Amino acid sequence: MLVDPHGGRDLRPLLLAGEALAAERARAARLPKLVVSSREKGDLVMLGIGGFTPLDGFMSHADWQGVCDGMKTAGGLFWPIPITLSADAAFAKSIGTGQEIALADPDDGQPLATMLVTEMYTIDKAHECATVFRTTDPAHPGVAMVFAQPAVNLAGPVKVLSTGGFAEQYGDLFKTPKETRALFDALGWKTIAAFQTRNPMHRSHEYLAKIAIEVCDGLLVHSLLGALKPGDIPAPVRTRAIAALAEGYFVKKTIVQAGYPLDMRYAGPREALLHALFRQNYGCSHLIVGRDHAGVGKYYGPFDAHHVFDQVPPGALAIRPLKIDVAFWCYKCGGMASGRTCPHGDADRLQVSGTQLRQWMSEGAAVPAEFSRPEVVEILREYYAGLDAARKS
Repeated sequence: MLVDPHGGRDLRPLLLAGEALAAERARAARLPKLVVSSREKGDLVMLGIGGFTPLDGFMSHADWQGVCDGMKTAGGLFWPIPITLSADAAFAKSIGTGQEIALADPDDGQPLATMLVTEMYTIDKAHECATVFRTTDPAHPGVAMVFAQPAVNLAGPVKVLSTGGFAEQYGDLFKTPKETRALFDALGWKTIAAFQTRNPMHRSHEYLAKIAIEVCDGLLVHSLLGALKPGDIPAPVRTRAIAALAEGYFVKKTIVQAGYPLDMRYAGPREALLHALFRQNYGCSHLIVGRDHAGVGKYYGPFDAHHVFDQVPPGALAIRPLKIDVAFWCYKCGGMASGRTCPHGDADRLQVSGTQLRQWMSEGAAVPAEFSRPEVVEILREYYAGLDAARKS
């Protein structure tokens, strides 16, 4: 039997269907319209498909405070990152509590959801950043995102009307929690490890994934489909590379690739907890937590995301972390190894930074086979060649 969803035994998708959907779309056209941000769009789609079970909408001030300060909502539900919606002061002034509004897609202006506004409040943005990101440095992309939010937060339940184009753009790759659970059942899997990725999978990631397959029935490679920071590999390229790796180097029916619609927040340890929480909703029993999970720059220690799971109250999450040290090719060991299994020094280890890989790609230089499979390298070369051609044109 698969692990229960977070907070109970049932998924709570908020996406309407059939006649209810048609009727609510017609109502949305007559309501005051608020265009949401890219991050808020991803959160709405997750609410719609049940990825954020058991939330019913955007958080109140009491929820925001509780999540920032103690990783739990006002009702006591474990939750590590605030899920909030913001509007400028002029829009907030034009409506009142008890007002229904339409939430519009920032990409095409179409209605994503309707919302009953139950509360309007302001927040201490620096406090949110200090507690969630452990920094108020505006150079941190997550901090910059929070400080760029409009002044007023709106709380209330939502009715979701769309998957925001993710289903149309990504087809079968975009899977809902209901769909992954059904697939795991069909495969006969009971224990599933989730591998979080916003990058292509190289040999080190392959090594972590295969460790997980040794101890679980199967692996969900779960790719972020939302917005990234400049320089990250876009989802269509990344998912092609992952598919090539799975086809050539994994046993059939041990791995499933899927995507989810969130933007990265780069919240390090707190985001690792959010990744675990919603993977539980997708049916996963374990989350692979590697080096600097969901980190950026030098804001977090390499294993802060390991340690944060020790702070989770007993029973708050059913999913468990698989804490794995940094992985690399060791020339003395003659294979893949980790910091816990390899006794040799840095001089014997192949560890490639993203900057080094991009330089190799842009220069057409050879990429060591010990770092990345040739099928993956070929896809990335094609992508970087396109970037170079675009820059020169």
